[in-house]
Amino acid sequence: MDSTAIQLMDLTSLKAVVAELRHEILPSRFEKAQQPESNTLQIGLRTLKGLIWLEISWQADAPRLVQIPPPAKQGGESTLAKQVQHGLYNLALTKIIQEDFERVIRFELAPRPGENVKRILVLELMGRHSNFLLLDNTQKIIAIGRQIRKHQSRVRPISTGDLYLPPPPLIGIKPDKNESFTSWKERLSLIPTTLKDALKNTYQGMSPQLMLQLTGENKETALNLLKCPIEKLSNKKWEYLYNRWSIWLTRLDMEQLGIWFKGPTTYRNWDTEIPNSSSLEGISINLGKYYRDNLNKKTINRVSKDLHNSLKKSIKNEETSLNNQRDLLISTYQSGDLKKEADEILAKPFPQKDDIEKAQSLYKRSKKLRRSISILKERIVFHEERIKMIKETELFLENISETQWETFSEKLKLIMALKKDFYAHFSRRKQPEVKKKSTKDRQPVPLEILSPKGLLIQIGRNHRQNEWISIRKAKNGDIWFHAQECPGSHVVLKSSSGLAEEKDLQMAADLAAFFSRAKGNAKVPVFMVPVERLKKIPNAMPGTVSHSEGKVCWGKPTRIESHLAATLKRTVNKSSTN
Repeated sequence: MDSTAIQLMDLTSLKAVVAELRHEILPSRFEKAQQPESNTLQIGLRTLKGLIWLEISWQADAPRLVQIPPPAKQGGESTLAKQVQHGLYNLALTKIIQEDFERVIRFELAPRPGENVKRILVLELMGRHSNFLLLDNTQKIIAIGRQIRKHQSRVRPISTGDLYLPPPPLIGIKPDKNESFTSWKERLSLIPTTLKDALKNTYQGMSPQLMLQLTGENKETALNLLKCPIEKLSNKKWEYLYNRWSIWLTRLDMEQLGIWFKGPTTYRNWDTEIPNSSSLEGISINLGKYYRDNLNKKTINRVSKDLHNSLKKSIKNEETSLNNQRDLLISTYQSGDLKKEADEILAKPFPQKDDIEKAQSLYKRSKKLRRSISILKERIVFHEERIKMIKETELFLENISETQWETFSEKLKLIMALKKDFYAHFSRRKQPEVKKKSTKDRQPVPLEILSPKGLLIQIGRNHRQNEWISIRKAKNGDIWFHAQECPGSHVVLKSSSGLAEEKDLQMAADLAAFFSRAKGNAKVPVFMVPVERLKKIPNAMPGTVSHSEGKVCWGKPTRIESHLAATLKRTVNKSSTN
């Protein structure tokens, strides 16, 4: 199993989650449905303990049924979310059904516990064939996550309005904990093959991760054992395997399942030891966190790579344009030669008509070149500023990717904000229009920490945040910091709320050095300027400022790096709690 891949939710994981959810959400009343992504639905269920959210996903590389913390409001207007919202309105979840070794879960809903079922939610967790369906009490499909047309599957096409037909029955024998060692060994030994193929082709519910878990605690040992031919297994190995096989089936039967992030796979839901109470708790919520973190990480890697390539391409285009303007500026230097040539023509004793016309043409060209000098210089400055801002965007992207104190969800938001800024100001690619959000949602949220004295320090992580803290929200008395002649974040010490001491100023300077391109240096020169001496450059990119006077101090990135992550993590956690 690829260690970088997201571990699929297999039968054991599903049984562990279903067993926990039966205890946690039965009975409960449906309250809310939303669809944040095309292949994911989030459902809110009201219990005596409060509102519990489930995430149901038929995403090909990460199909799942998990519990999640209360999510942000998004996707409530999708067609599927509206269909589920309307179909389940005022109904109670009364039963969760998952039979034998099938990876199909049915959620039955009725007006009240004990009354006739009115609606059924079906989740089929079958890898790339996963799907979600909403049925009425006659098994008719009301809504579906993914329509399956006849040209996509001749075996089982599914569409809205059809009668629901369950997936084809599983191939193989149902594992039975009462099967004897002799019978079990004989079944697996019928055909000369590897242990992996024997397990997969003989019994139901044999996922790649389960086979690894059955064959050992160490991944390398487990992989070697699975590759071993059946006929070469010793009696000791057979007994070892049967013992683990029996323990797995007993844990399933007794629902003694939990969650452990150890062993030959990223996580597992059964163990050879009897689970303790801590392992039995939070199975679904921990799996929800696992999948959300890894999906966010995957998205971060993809978006970061695309954005990085776009930035490189933009820099190349800007540098080409800049060089063209510089070449044109150099060509203007011949304006004096043209004028001199025209003067010499007119200085002849008896210039002819053709000579006069030629001189006039030379004067016109010379004048045009002189007029273009100021325009070309403006264009050169324009392209230089754009290159500087694009390189600063590159720095922001690197800093976000390298931080250790932010969650993957927070990192993804920051990177998506960078991407939005890039396409708004640097890219020619047209972006799809989105609905306007409230003013509160559009406000930048810079990184904030406290100085040794308790003064707030704000750090811009993109161009909009830089402008927000330096221009729009800065007050007289605040102090602005930025690495000298180097791309980096704006840092503002909010000394308008209290007198800043030397250690506060030093911490702000260290932060400006750390969040700059020069963070690898031992010492970095940093500008320290009162915000009232800052001025936004008209028609320039967000976060582009000029300043008068100011003082240069020295920031030491390494001095703050040792405790920066811990400080920021405490601040972020405190902010999220509040």
